[in-house]
Amino acid sequence: MTPQEFFKKDRFAFENGIELIEINKGYAKARLIVGEQHLNAGNTTQGGAIFTLADLALAAAANSHGKLALSTTSNITFLRGSGPGDTLYAEAKERYTGRSTGHYQVDVTNQKGDLIATFEATVFRKDTPLPFTISLSK
Repeated sequence: MTPQEFFKKDRFAFENGIELIEINKGYAKARLIVGEQHLNAGNTTQGGAIFTLADLALAAAANSHGKLALSTTSNITFLRGSGPGDTLYAEAKERYTGRSTGHYQVDVTNQKGDLIATFEATVFRKDTPLPFTISLSK
């Protein structure tokens, strides 16, 4: 099973149009094309959609070590709005990895490279192996 196949099982993210476009050890990038279904009453991208985008990138980066990683804390700061037709990218980077924990930063940008939100999370790694492996590609 490939990492992309595994993360398609994240049904909430998949059903909301979020696509995992890159995954390496400690790194992942996901994309969301903002449609009408992602908008709040103010006609801007709903915060939950942005959070879910960042959370999927986090999940892919954190689980890239081959063991099930679950978020214990996460925090998002919204910096600017986005709307219909925007393409949002979430880029997750590992900042720390320990024996059973890890810390990640995720930047959410739009198609112009403008920073939309920052997201930080800490994960706990269980001893549960995952059905895929990732080799270093860079």
